[in-house]
Amino acid sequence: MATAFRERPVFEQVDDSLVQEVLDEYGARVRSQLKRWLPAVAPRNYLDELLADYPRRGGKMLRPCICLATARIFGADLEDAVASAVSIELLHNALLIHDDIEDESDQRRGSPTLHALHGVPLALNAGDALGLLSLAPLKANFERLGTSLALRIFEETERTAWASAEGQALELGWQRESRLDVSEEDYLTMVLLKTCWLAFIHPLRVGCLIGSRGRYDVDRLVRLGNFIGAAFQIQDDLLNLDSGASYGKEADGDLREGKRTLMVIHALAHAAPAARARLERFFKLPREKRTGAEIRWVHALIDRCGSMDHARGVAAGLAGAALCEFERCFSDLAPSRDLSFLRAMPTWVLQRVR
Repeated sequence: MATAFRERPVFEQVDDSLVQEVLDEYGARVRSQLKRWLPAVAPRNYLDELLADYPRRGGKMLRPCICLATARIFGADLEDAVASAVSIELLHNALLIHDDIEDESDQRRGSPTLHALHGVPLALNAGDALGLLSLAPLKANFERLGTSLALRIFEETERTAWASAEGQALELGWQRESRLDVSEEDYLTMVLLKTCWLAFIHPLRVGCLIGSRGRYDVDRLVRLGNFIGAAFQIQDDLLNLDSGASYGKEADGDLREGKRTLMVIHALAHAAPAARARLERFFKLPREKRTGAEIRWVHALIDRCGSMDHARGVAAGLAGAALCEFERCFSDLAPSRDLSFLRAMPTWVLQRVR
């Protein structure tokens, strides 16, 4: 699949101010509603404070904003979609807690991870509880949207949670078994499940269901969300290796964790035999034995193999395909700020620096 997206298209710069304006406005709306669902912090019950930690750290609020904007382009009132948007954000934060534990990450959004602050058992319990809490806002849909539509949104949420777990299992399994035969197609399949469903496909589908009251064929949105989400994940992987001061996670953390990113897959395929053998030995080491010196060597090898440029080209090709899909899906809708926001997404994911 990746070979189809190696030609890098030329993009016009998107209006970052418009994207940020929508993220700020809709993000503030979601944050205010989050307070309704997060419990009041009880002193020393070892749960409430942990539940609220990641949601209160901020973040881009990209996923719920996509849901709200999609609902609006089909004419829905913002209030029709806000409960579903809150659910999406809660589920995202629950999975972040688990991801950080599984990846042994040190930082999240510029601060220590939850398990670094409180230990793995309490953080794991909080992640489980936050996942359950993400279902609570969906109950409000039954009264506001009707039983049939509310049930469809619940089923979409269930499907997305399963996809996220399946994608995470693939990535963790590759690391556990020291798999070195992972292809670009394998990587993109994992990304579809782990990233694309929750980050783009699910918000697009739920927003569309709410805005069109189920009249629009939401299966048409899978390719769009897949292309944007894959470009988003590749850019995230690139930022991990080429980050600035604004990056909120551990720089080079993907190498320390042994993740099979597009750059690693490309380097394994294009390194000279001796370098490839050393790279293979690196990925067979346990995390604690991947030293800083070895990580720097791997990073330099990735640069020498042109793997960063290769990944940028694939991401750009995916973003270009997403723009084509966007026109196919939404060309008959009236112009609006929300439509412009969504149309900017494929290019914006390439321009982002954190």
